[in-house]
Order: sequence, then C-alpha cells, then structure tokens
Amino acid sequence: MSVQFEKILKQYDYFLPKELIAQKPESLRDNARLLIYKRTSDKIFYDKFANIIKYLPKNAVLVFNETKVLPARLTVYKQTGGKVRILYIGNYKDNIKVLSDRALKIGSRINLNLKIFFIVEGRRGKYFFLKPSFPVSKIYKILIRYGFAPIPPYIKNSPLSEQELKEKYQSVFAKNLGSVAAPTASLHFTKRLLAKIKKAGFGVKFLTLHVNLGTFFPLTEEDFKNSKLHKEYYEINRSTADFLNKIKSEGVPVIAVGTTVVRALESACGDGPVLKNISGVTDIFIRENYNFKFISGLITNFHVPKSSLLMLVSAFAGRQKILNLYKKAINKKFKFFSFGDGMFIY
Repeated sequence: MSVQFEKILKQYDYFLPKELIAQKPESLRDNARLLIYKRTSDKIFYDKFANIIKYLPKNAVLVFNETKVLPARLTVYKQTGGKVRILYIGNYKDNIKVLSDRALKIGSRINLNLKIFFIVEGRRGKYFFLKPSFPVSKIYKILIRYGFAPIPPYIKNSPLSEQELKEKYQSVFAKNLGSVAAPTASLHFTKRLLAKIKKAGFGVKFLTLHVNLGTFFPLTEEDFKNSKLHKEYYEINRSTADFLNKIKSEGVPVIAVGTTVVRALESACGDGPVLKNISGVTDIFIRENYNFKFISGLITNFHVPKSSLLMLVSAFAGRQKILNLYKKAINKKFKFFSFGDGMFIY
C-alpha cells in the first residue's frame, strides 16, 4: 500500500465503539433514530425515523431500490465431514462463484445434502468456482429452500433467529431477487410509513440495483487508479425514468433512499441531469469532487470507516462535515451500520 493511498484512506477513518454496531434492528422498523442535516442552513436535527415526513422538502419524490435479497449463504460439508460456509456471489458459465470460509481443494466434492453437491472446479483470487449437481439456472430455488440470510461480517452476535434475520434483512417492498446484501436505508420503512408519505403528497418511485458483496470489500489502490468500483446491475423502468426526468426538469427535489439508488440514478445520467442509460452494469466510484447530476437529497445509514459508501456520502455533504456528524451521532449513542439508525441529508 502506497503512502499516498494510505493517507487518503486515513482521511475517512473514525473510531466507533463496538457497542454501537447494531446487532439487530428496532422491533418496529421506523422506531430507529434519525439524524437530519440540512446543507443549505447547516442545521442538524434529531428525531425518530417515523417522523421523517416533516423534514422532507416540498413536493419531493423518494426513489427506492426494490431489489430482493437472496438467502445467499449455504452450509455444505466436505467428504471428511468438515463444515464449510459458502456465500453465493453469482453465476459464471456452468458454475457458481462463491466465497468460502475455508480453503477448498480443486476437484473435491462438497455436499449440501445426500442429493445435492458441488464439485470445486477452480479458484481465482478469493473466489471459488463450483459446478453444481443441478442445472445452474436453478440456483435461486436451491438458495431459497436451503440458504441463510447473508448478513454482513460485523453482525456477529445477533439475538435474532434465522427466520427473523431473513425477514429483518429485507425491505417491506422487496420484489426483484438478485442481491447478496440489503439496501439498508430501505429497512427503516414500514408499509404504514410509505402510505403516510404518499398521503402527505410526496412521490414514491422504485428502481432496481442488485447489490453485490463489493459493498463490504476494503477499497484497493487499483480502485482509485481506475476510478471504478465493483460492478452492479441496475434497471429503471422507462415510465419511471420519464417521470423522474420530467419532475427533475421542473425543479422537484429527488431524494435517493440509499447509496444504491444514488449509484443507479447517477450512472443512468449522461453528461447532464437526464436519465438516459436506464439499464446496465455500473462500476461508478462516487468520491470527493464528484458532480452530482440528479439527486437533491439522500437517506442513508451510518457507514463503515474507510469505505466507498462513506466516501459517497462525504462527496454529497463534505468529508469533514460528515465526520463531524458521525462524531455527534456517536456521542448521542446512535447505532451504526446495516441494522443501525439513519441519516437524512438534503
């Protein structure tokens, strides 16, 4: 790691007491706490997430990510009986691409049960490629039946049951299967809160971006050299894109619910504030000095130190300002990361 790269990462570091890493969400999703930061007036407010409506700018339209999280973790067994936990990342030709908590021998067989197994075909870096005993097109069915919630590595002592984790690590409006991590800003919304937002005259629109595990990987020097991150597929319905383009041209505030929505909307823009590329794969790296083209506000959680997500939020509100807000949140015992509390910046 070069001195310059280390210096950049250090600018996005902060100390977080372990007890502030949420191991479970609030029993009621919108009971989470909310830090509100208004950029134009430099004012800060603290409230419950359920009260977010009173802070939304007039006529605002909220855009959500309706991706659905796959139960992407599987427990399999070596021929010797040793337990191995694998995490499904995606399909690659006739294989599935996985991460494993143990080294796997090329050519060996690992068993899910008496009927379903995988042959270890190869390895590339940290990824293993497994050939399943069933058509690879059926992997989603297998995961839905046998898989566990792909909760992040920092959730180690959750008191929730597996069924509760599957339910809580999923938004109430999740629709399109394909993510191996949740768009966590969405986890705070209940059906009741969404109904209240609509009733109050605010717009609600949806897009899809399938979140992959690159979200949790440490940033590399190569990421910075290439100004690119991990690849994620996104799709915006044509009628949704037309609607958003229209209201954007009229000066209506567009509020992104989560960093994944920011990635999708900003990737879909051409040189100006118009959604053109409404589906595709994005590797956009949003960091300092990025010129935001489409969003007016952002609802998000508190992010891991030195992460690309913290850099994205810092690009929107200013690095020093975000670090100061994080410090205030820590002093007020806000909970951090996936199951933690939220922020609204506009």
